Amino acid sequence: MITMRNITKTYHMGENVVHALRGLDLDVKEGEFLAIMGPSGSGKSTLMNILGCLDTPDSGTYLLGGEDVSQLTDDDQARIRGRRVGFVFQQFNLLPRTPALKQVALPLMYAGLSREERLKRAREALERVGLGDRADHRPDELSGGQQQRVAIARALVNEPNIILADEPTGALDTHTGEEILNLFEKLNRQGITVIVITHDPDVGARAGRTVWIRDGLVVDHGHDAHRGPASHSQAAVKNGHTATVAPAAATGGTPS
Repeated sequence: MITMRNITKTYHMGENVVHALRGLDLDVKEGEFLAIMGPSGSGKSTLMNILGCLDTPDSGTYLLGGEDVSQLTDDDQARIRGRRVGFVFQQFNLLPRTPALKQVALPLMYAGLSREERLKRAREALERVGLGDRADHRPDELSGGQQQRVAIARALVNEPNIILADEPTGALDTHTGEEILNLFEKLNRQGITVIVITHDPDVGARAGRTVWIRDGLVVDHGHDAHRGPASHSQAAVKNGHTATVAPAAATGGTPS
C-alpha cells in the first residue's frame, strides 16, 4: 500500500539547515497496524505529514496505493486526503460548541452529499466507535476518551483505508488510552490500515509491527517496542547507508 524510497525533507530556519528526513525508506502493507516510534526530533512528525499528504518531500518517491504522490499540487493532496486518509490527533481538535454529530459530518461538506446523507453517515460513524447515544453532546459534555472517539469517528466518516494517528493516547489516562487502542485494533481487524506515531512503548507494543526512526532514517523494523531499536551503526548498514549519520545537534536539530 505504501512504498517510500529515499525520502528527504530539509527546513531552513534562519541560518540553520534542519535535515528532518535523510533518505528514508519505508514500506507499509495493506491492513497493517504499524507503530512509528522515535525520540523527540527524530523526524516522526515530518514523516506523518508526508504520509498523510499534508506535505511533500524534497526528493524521493512516495507511492500510495500505486499512485506517485511525491510532488502533488495542494488540490491533489486534498483529494488524496479526502479519499484515502483519516487523521486522529493527540488534542482531539474538536470545535468547542458543536455537537458530536456535526463534528463528524464536517469532512463530508465538500463531498457533494446532501445534508441528510452527511448526517446519516456521521451517525453511522459514531455508532461504529460506540457513541451513537452521544450524537447531540458537545465536547464539554464528553470525557476525554469520548472526545477522542468522536475524533476517530470523524476520521472514519469518509471511509478511508488508512488511519494516521499522532500520539492518540497522549492526552488520556492509562485506562482510557487502553480503550482507544482496543478501538484501533478493532478497526484494523475490519481491514483499515492503522499507523500510529508515538514515543510510548506501551502504545508501540500493541501494534503488529514497530518501526523506529532516528535522525531522519529508519533504524530498525519489527523490534520489541519496549527494548528500543538496534544500535545506530547496525541500522545504517541494514538500510544500505555506509556512512554514519551526523547527530541532530550538528545541523541545528531535527523536527519531531
